[in-house]
Formats: sequence, C-alpha cells, structure tokens
Amino acid sequence: MTEKEKNIRKPENLVDIFEQAVKKFNSNKLFGTKNNAKDGYNWVSYGEIAERVDNLRGGLASIGVEKGDGVGIIANNRNEWAIAAYATYGRCARYIPMYEAELTRIMKYIIDDSGVKVLFVASNDIYEKVKNFPKEIESLEKIYVIDGNGKNSMAELERIGKKTPVASAKPAKEDIAGLIYTSGTTGNPKGVLLSHHNLTTNALSAAKILPDNISEGDRTLSFLPWAHSFGQTAELHMLIHLGGQTGFAESPLTIVDDLALVKPTMLVAVPRVFNKVYTGLNDKMEKQGGLAKFLFHMGLEAAAEKRRTNDNAGFMSRMKLAVADKIVYSKVREKFGGRMKMALSSSAALNPEIAEFFHDIGIPVYEAWGMTELSPAHTANTPGHNRPGSVGRPIPGCSVKIDKSVTGEDSRDGEIIAYGPNVMVGYHNLAEATKEVMCVDGGLHTGDLGWVDDEGYLHITGRIKEQYKLENGKYVFPVAIEEAIKMSLFIENAMVHGANKPFNMVVIVPDWLVILPWAKEEGLAQTPEELVNEPRLVELIEAEVQRTCREFASYETPKKILILPEPFSPENGILTPTLKLKRREVHKRFDDRIEALYK
Repeated sequence: MTEKEKNIRKPENLVDIFEQAVKKFNSNKLFGTKNNAKDGYNWVSYGEIAERVDNLRGGLASIGVEKGDGVGIIANNRNEWAIAAYATYGRCARYIPMYEAELTRIMKYIIDDSGVKVLFVASNDIYEKVKNFPKEIESLEKIYVIDGNGKNSMAELERIGKKTPVASAKPAKEDIAGLIYTSGTTGNPKGVLLSHHNLTTNALSAAKILPDNISEGDRTLSFLPWAHSFGQTAELHMLIHLGGQTGFAESPLTIVDDLALVKPTMLVAVPRVFNKVYTGLNDKMEKQGGLAKFLFHMGLEAAAEKRRTNDNAGFMSRMKLAVADKIVYSKVREKFGGRMKMALSSSAALNPEIAEFFHDIGIPVYEAWGMTELSPAHTANTPGHNRPGSVGRPIPGCSVKIDKSVTGEDSRDGEIIAYGPNVMVGYHNLAEATKEVMCVDGGLHTGDLGWVDDEGYLHITGRIKEQYKLENGKYVFPVAIEEAIKMSLFIENAMVHGANKPFNMVVIVPDWLVILPWAKEEGLAQTPEELVNEPRLVELIEAEVQRTCREFASYETPKKILILPEPFSPENGILTPTLKLKRREVHKRFDDRIEALYK
C-alpha cells in the first residue's frame, strides 16, 4: 500500500466508497457489457464511469434535485444503474430502484409512496407504461429514458451536467441513501429506509470477511438484481470498494455461456444456481455411467475423507481425488469460467450436501444470512470458519440474540433479534410497522426462527409467519420442505400446504425443460397441459417428493400432490421479482383444486 493510499480516510458514506475507489483504481476495468467484442464483453474503467457520474450529478442539480429528494430507476443491472446511483448519492438525494419485470401498479405505488421526483427508465417500452404517472403522482416531475434520444434522455441530462459541473456533496451518516422495497409477498411492499451509515458499514464489514486473495481485479458475473439489497451491497458497493470488476449477464438463460466469457473469480448468487448445477451433474453422471461415473463418485468419497481428517487423508485418497479432479471436476470448474475462488450464497437455505460438493470440487460456497432491513448482510460462513447447514457467524460489528418468548423457554430455537450498525432506520411512512419490529434497545425482530450452536454459528429453522399447525397439533415449517423437494431434477418449484389439515400436500411445477424430453422418450404427450394428468408423470413426481423428503418426519412429508402446467413467475404474479413465493396468490388461483385433495 502506498503512502497516498494510507492517508485516505475510512469511507463514511457511499460517495466516499465510490470516489476513493476511483482514485485508487482509475484506469482499471469496472463494468463489462456483453456484445460482439473479441472476448464477448466491452469493458469500461472506473475513470470512465466516474466521468459520467460527475456529468449526471451536474444534470440532476440543473433540474433541482436536492438533499432528500427521491430519484427512482426502473432498469436491470447496467452501467447507467450505477451511474445514476452514485450521482444521486452525490446530491444527498435518495435512490429508489425498481425491477423492469415489476407489475405496473407496483411501480406506481412505489413511485408515489417514496415521493420520486425524477425517474429513469431503461427503455421506451417501460416509458410507455409510466408516461402518464407525472399527471397522477404529485411528486413526479421528470422521466428520462436511458436508451432514448433527445431532451428526455439520460444522455441529454449528462450533456447538460457536463456544461454545468457541480462538486459532490458528502452525506452525513444518518442521511438516507435510498429506499429498497420489500417483496410484498403478503400485500403492498414496504419501503425500507437505509442510511449511508447502514449501507457503508455493511459493505465494509462484508469485505473484511472475504479471503485475503479477493481484492483488486477480482471479477464477478452479475445476475442478481441491484434493486434487491443482496446484489446491491455485496456486488456493487463492496466490490467497488475492493477494486473489483463486474460483467453483466445478458439474461438468466445465458448465464452458463456468460460465465465462460466473463471468467469470474467470485460469485454472488442464490442456492438455485448451485442446486441446478448439482442435480444436473448427478443426472448426467448417472446417464453416462462407466468410467466417468466411477471417477466422479470416487473423487467425492476421497474428498469426504479429506474433510473428515482435516486435510490429512491418506496417500491413496489424495491420489484418487487428484485423478477425479483432473478428469471430471476441472470440467465443472471450467463451466464457471475456470477461475472461481469462492461464491457467496443467500436468500434461501443451501443444502449442506451441495455446499460440501462444491467445496470438494474446488469452488467453496459460503452461505450467508440477512434481510433488506439489515442492509442486508448479518451473518456469514467464511474461509476457516465454515459450517455447512448454518448461515455462519455474525459479521464484524453485528450480533444476534434468540428470543424464545414465541417458542417457549424449553425450545432450542426462537426468533432471531439482530443488532448492529446495519439495522434499518425504519419503514417509510409506516410508523406502526416500524414500531412492531424495532426493539427499544436498537435490535430488529427479524421474524426468522433459529438457534445458535456452541461455536456461535447461526442455524435458520423457518419463518414465524410461515409456520403452521397440522390438525394433529404438529408444527410445520414449509420452506425447508419446499427447498428439499426442489432439489429434484424434475421439479422447478413447490409450495407445501397443510394448515389445520390432517396432512401436508404440495403444489408442484415440474421443470418442463427436463420433463418434456423424458416424456418424449416414454412416448407420452408433449404439452404441459396434457402431461399434468398423465399417471406416469404423477407417479414420477410422487416418487421424487418421497425421495427428497426422506430426512423429514412422516407428518411433514406431503401425502398428495397437485401438478401445474404453468410456471411460478414474476410475470404471472406468483413470484416476486426476487423469486420469493407469494403463497396467498397460489391459494387465490388454485384453492379449489388444493381443497379438493382433502375430500
């Protein structure tokens, strides 16, 4: 580290994080966008992005954006998302992101509720959806199109700002950096007020727990939306602080190809990514059989011995692992670009078996836990302190307490109360809702159930609001069962139900990309609508549910299934943009068919 770098003070706000990174890494690559370049991606530097941030900040000042004003954006991850964010922070204004896939009525609700004054939209298609909002929403004055031209384009606002530059303001620690709206699985989304102190301390603490070899020049492939707190803090603010690089995935369908082009060294992802790779690879090995299957399982057995003996496995085990690694596992790593050092996983439980598998093949996946109200990171597994099945220990500056008042003092688990500088300021315009979750001592009622083991690792067991009782009085936590069922190669999504019923049932959405080729081989119908009632498909899915639930008690395992031809998706309103399940929406649409299974 140079003397100049030593003299740079610790970042106190998101403006500091960005501007200090620009000083240190000015000519380094920052963002990559997929196109027809030699390596498939065009990259821009920290300095190039900083110049556009300066220009847009001047543009925002020219149209009257001041401290506390709301600047909204409806766009997927891209250069302009970050440019608008840091320009907004430099005016001490509030940044309010929304998803391109969001329902128009929810966009309108968020813009109105948060008091957006200036709105950026990705495309003319989105502009057509929101163009009348200024007439209907009192606060909204201007809409600019990122991919547009002319006076209402983001480019024009940048041109204006270049002619009238304005220095960045430095927000105070208590200033609100932005509102991130929760998914709204049970009603309208709530705007979580996050201060510069919340987000800055969280990004810095998350950076501290990374391995020493994650630093300047490390690269990720971005496919988690920055409109969600996990992607925004862990991938945008933290990675910029470290001098990292981000390549944008073209779409969810191109992630495998994009990984090969970007060649990331780390990944910020959700369990679904690792689940699909794992189940797909196991299926491939079973079908391929022969030497490949033998080497695959031989290597896993050797790796398991290596773990059991704390890296002191015998010579033969080391040889077996080396052979399997060279012939099989190296090819898996190549699918991830061949340079992966680690991955962070959050938002849902990661199966310990999968975590161990990726560790064994040389791509350690560290599970973390948090929520939007915690900016969002609170606990994480780390190199040297990793316990699969847990979500790790509190990150620096954070702590947890287990409140057993909701479960009884004799219970192992209770509600997780979180403490730290990352605890939100509150819910926007919702004083009562804020009061319900904030403790008088500064803690946050998370609504998650869990327990802490003797070494300080936190284990999540469910959500208080999602638990229910069967008719026999037994408690059920459906999420854990659903995650297990979705481990099947044949199942895309699942919702377990059984509140006040004699047994559990499960609504199943098959993975039609797997099922349709299977059906063709079996000489069955070739449309989801025809296949849902096919006895052989029902038999297959029932067997998969029983297999994946073998670790659960018999009363937890679903006894009946309902197979649906249509997917759960944000487009049909059953999933939130962050892919959380809206149980109420499933019941609203399919309750008659669900209830019929109990007759």
